[in-house]
Amino acid sequence: MPVPTNTLPTDEPTDAAVPPQLPEQATAPPPPNAGPLTANNLPAPDKLGAGWKTYTDPGGAEAGFIGNNTWTRRRDPHQASYEALPSGCSGQPVNGSLPVPAYALTGSYRTNDALPATALVLRFKDATKAAAYYDGYQARMRACGKGGDLSVQQLWATTTAATAVRSYAGAESYVDVSVLKGATVALLAATSTHPDQQSDWAHTVVPAFEGVID
Repeated sequence: MPVPTNTLPTDEPTDAAVPPQLPEQATAPPPPNAGPLTANNLPAPDKLGAGWKTYTDPGGAEAGFIGNNTWTRRRDPHQASYEALPSGCSGQPVNGSLPVPAYALTGSYRTNDALPATALVLRFKDATKAAAYYDGYQARMRACGKGGDLSVQQLWATTTAATAVRSYAGAESYVDVSVLKGATVALLAATSTHPDQQSDWAHTVVPAFEGVID
C-alpha cells in the first residue's frame, strides 16, 4: 500500500491575515537572529523601565519552541504576524489581506514587577508593506470591542504609534504598544496588574523602539 507523503507548500505566503498552512516547526532551537534583525533591534531593558531585565525563555512543549539559551529568537514571519493579530473579539470583523513580513524577531523581558513582556519586530520588504500591516493591525484592534474572549481598550494613538489594553477572559491583561518606523513594525505586549494606568509609561517607550527597530 503506498504511503501518503506530506508535500510542503512552495509558494511564498502573501497574506498575514490568513493562518499558515503548517504551524511553525519546533524541531531545533531557533537562531537568535532573523536575517538582518538582531538583539540590537530590540530596546535595552533599561530603556523600557527601571528594573526591567531581559529573560532567557527556556521554551518547552507548551511554549511551542525549543529554548536557545538567549533572550531573542527568530520567528516564522507568517506565523508571527498572524498570531499578533487580535482574535476572539466580539466586534465586527475586519476583512482584507495584510502583507507578510520578510523577517520576524522576538525578545523576552521581565518587567520591574517580574511579569512577562514580549517584543516582536517585523521587518517588511519596504515601508509601504509595513504601513499596510500596521494600519490593518490598528483597524482590527479598534474593531475588537469588549465582551468576547478578547477585549481591547484603546488608550491613545498617533499616526505611527498606539497603545491599547488586551484583556483575555479569565486570564492576564496586557499593555499593547505598537510602533511603525520605515519598513518595520514593533509590537510590545507587557503583562500588567494595572494595564489601564500605563498610558504615560507607553509614551516613554515609543522612542526606545523608534531608535533601534529600523
